[in-house]
Amino acid sequence: MSWNPFRAPSRSGGEWFPAGLASDFPDVGDQQDDAQDGAVVHPRPCGDKQTKPGCKVFHVPKEDSSKRTEVAVPAEDDAEAERDMTDQVMVFQYRGKFHAVDHQCPHSSYPLSKGVPFDIEDFGIVLSAGITCPKHSWSFDLFSGRSDRGSYRLKVWEAEVRDVKGGEGGASQEKEVWVRRKPRMG
Repeated sequence: MSWNPFRAPSRSGGEWFPAGLASDFPDVGDQQDDAQDGAVVHPRPCGDKQTKPGCKVFHVPKEDSSKRTEVAVPAEDDAEAERDMTDQVMVFQYRGKFHAVDHQCPHSSYPLSKGVPFDIEDFGIVLSAGITCPKHSWSFDLFSGRSDRGSYRLKVWEAEVRDVKGGEGGASQEKEVWVRRKPRMG
């Protein structure tokens, strides 16, 4: 085993973890009009005519991402569910792309699973995607995390779609979503 001075050791808590099969995530951009208020968490048609929540939320300890646990997120308002959202990541699919962001709004600590995703446009040209927190109507870019007001920044995680390992003959059509904290530079 050799030591490489040009490569930093991986930071703890920055390991990839599987968030589930891609087919388990409905595209919240396709059925947004069908959902009650467009919130990410509301169930939507997915796959074989089943309805599934539009997102999954995980509690991922900073020290060890292998100790992650999926958190049940109720579609209705629940004060108990809004208590401690520290180290929680919300994973969802919007317009064919998978996004992973902190579950709590950095401005008001409100659950973004109740937020509404949208396209960031300029004269009809889609430039990016965002999510609006329903508590104070602040919006955040899903790629950069930048807020539309103030200097608040939503923490954006990395999301990647991979082939499922261990399928018959190794040629599986199924895909799996993997997530990790974005490594800090410097």
